[in-house]
Amino acid sequence: MSDEAGLRAAIVEAGRRLYAMGLIAGNQGNLSARDGERLLVTPAGACKGYLRVEDVVVTDLDGRPAGGRASSEILMHAAVYRARPDVRAVVHAHPPVATGFALAGVALDRPLLAEPVVTLGPVPIVPFGTPASAELAQQVERAIGGAHALLLANHGALTVGETLWRAWERMETLEQLARVALAARLLGQPRELAGDALASLEALRAPAGYPPPPGAGDPSR
Repeated sequence: MSDEAGLRAAIVEAGRRLYAMGLIAGNQGNLSARDGERLLVTPAGACKGYLRVEDVVVTDLDGRPAGGRASSEILMHAAVYRARPDVRAVVHAHPPVATGFALAGVALDRPLLAEPVVTLGPVPIVPFGTPASAELAQQVERAIGGAHALLLANHGALTVGETLWRAWERMETLEQLARVALAARLLGQPRELAGDALASLEALRAPAGYPPPPGAGDPSR
């Protein structure tokens, strides 16, 4: 199987999993993977739960399709790859509980749960931009340098990875974190990890294969 064929199959399977798990509904969401100097992107106006490998659209790195209609959010995907040369895949979905946090203006940027501290890191909120707009793409480009996952205000969420499966894993992890954080808020005041406990988890990131994003902790971003 060629790299392109493998990426097409992975996009189709990841879309089916997102749909089956309720992280997207209807024709929502979009996925992409970088293949050298090209992007493989889900098509516009299609349910990701029922894609075929031949439905995947090829574009250049600026999002211009070679044929077919790429996702309307292609500018956002292209912006991520421009800002993060280490990223090879992007997943945009509307996970219900995480999106609820985005609607409420509550970032998931506190160290609450051990596994997401290692695999996900802090998740900030990107200010609202009209979906599919250059404005939203610019907002995401500014924020993604310091994060592996973003909440999009009044919209949804976005995750990235060095593989499509890492980006998909982070989307699933983000929704699970949101569910646990919501439960903790309903039960009382969530207790954050701190001190040696937090430091030990942060030290696990790179050895476990989850290095922090290049701009993490950079005050200039």
